[in-house]
Amino acid sequence: MQKRSLQRSKRTWVAFGLTFGIFLAIGAAYGAATPASAAPAPDPLPQTVVGYAGPESCANCHPEIHEEWDVSRHARAFSSPIFQQNWEELGSQFSCLECHTTGFDASTSSYAFEGVTCESCHGAFQTGHPAQPMPITPDAELCATCHETSTNEWKASVHGQTGIQCQACHDPHAQMPKAESVTALCSNCHKDTGSSFSHGTHAGQKLECSNCHMYTSPRTSDPVEGLVPTGHTFTVGSEACIGCHQDTVHTRDTILELTGEVLSLSDLDPEALRQKVQEQEEVISDLESRNSVRLYIGLAQGAIVGLTTGAVAAWVVSRRIEIVEEEGDEDE
Repeated sequence: MQKRSLQRSKRTWVAFGLTFGIFLAIGAAYGAATPASAAPAPDPLPQTVVGYAGPESCANCHPEIHEEWDVSRHARAFSSPIFQQNWEELGSQFSCLECHTTGFDASTSSYAFEGVTCESCHGAFQTGHPAQPMPITPDAELCATCHETSTNEWKASVHGQTGIQCQACHDPHAQMPKAESVTALCSNCHKDTGSSFSHGTHAGQKLECSNCHMYTSPRTSDPVEGLVPTGHTFTVGSEACIGCHQDTVHTRDTILELTGEVLSLSDLDPEALRQKVQEQEEVISDLESRNSVRLYIGLAQGAIVGLTTGAVAAWVVSRRIEIVEEEGDEDE
């Protein structure tokens, strides 16, 4: 009886072991055959719309402005491939979204809408609008919340010192100059620039004012925190000239170097220089005389050798003719 019980127990464990082993093998095979896939990454910044109506709501009453904004850089401030790449390389730092989204809340790392929408500048939707106006102060301080480098440069410029604000030149909705070209925009105030040589010659080459007055050196590395110089000081530095006139600038350096050498000769004695020049002239005259003598000697030597060689050649030819004639006579 005890023996049967042991056999039954043994068979039970064998059956359990076989079943467990079979399903373990099946699971392992399935796991090896099924490619691993990353779990869907959670949205790092869940959109929580609190008090923000969004650009489409504004479009109901302001369709023309919305159309201008919809194709602007502000509208693509978040979706831009360049921003997405930089943001990913920087480790998706939430601080970047203070300028690249609307309604960003640092305490919850959330935002209302992607991109720089109407409410980024005009503020969150006001209950009772349009009867209740949307407050906005259109000056450089508003732009400085994101465009820090440009506004700092602008403050150092004559434009900033005279109070010419950003919107005097830029359309805030389309982010385009308020003219068909940069030169046309500048000419609204600077009407007599063509009278100067530098402005006239550059204009003749169809250059815009910004080519020189807003020149920035080509970037060789990624911007730090998105901040790059934009040329809003409007001053023309040497790097602007070098950007186009590199060869000329190098030539100018050579001229200055030679000029310095000439100036260094101012301490020499003029009488000593005259004496040195006279000595050089005598040396030159002596060399010319020697060259003349060598020329005549060469001609004489050539004539003698030519006469001698010519006489020998003539004798050989005449002798050869005589031999041929004598052989002919003998044959006859």
